[in-house]
Amino acid sequence: MEKGPREYLRVTHQDSDRIARLKIPLQRSQTFHSFYTEFSLRGIRLERLQPGIMICSFTVPPRLTDRNGNLAVGAIANLIDVMGATLVYEKDVPLNVSVDMSISYLSTAELNDELEISGKLLGRKGGYRGTLVILKKKATGEIIAEGRHSLFCKPTSKI
Repeated sequence: MEKGPREYLRVTHQDSDRIARLKIPLQRSQTFHSFYTEFSLRGIRLERLQPGIMICSFTVPPRLTDRNGNLAVGAIANLIDVMGATLVYEKDVPLNVSVDMSISYLSTAELNDELEISGKLLGRKGGYRGTLVILKKKATGEIIAEGRHSLFCKPTSKI
């Protein structure tokens, strides 16, 4: 007779003892690692940074490609979101929230293509900020995608 789902999910004393013996090292407060940063952001290299402008390079890894071996459109949207948010980041200010993104997908990037990601702060008014992020192939200059990204940060109280 087969075991039912309850039998498979039942925690035994042996399982409880193994879990109790686990040693999980504490992480320093300055380091923050997550599945998200390891999966989607690893490999971005900063090349130039000045107020309102940022240029990075990125080699398309296999983990961010679709079935056809091209950089997935979701990965492109993620890169535009992260680069736009990085452009408007200010230390000790509440986090910015993406309000709107408009992305034009103009071409494709394949596995191991070297990309240049350039971001520019278009402006700010109150808690609103607008950015422009462009992904292009380094070798040819061909634009892969262009994204306009709007973010909002709740201003801190003056009271």
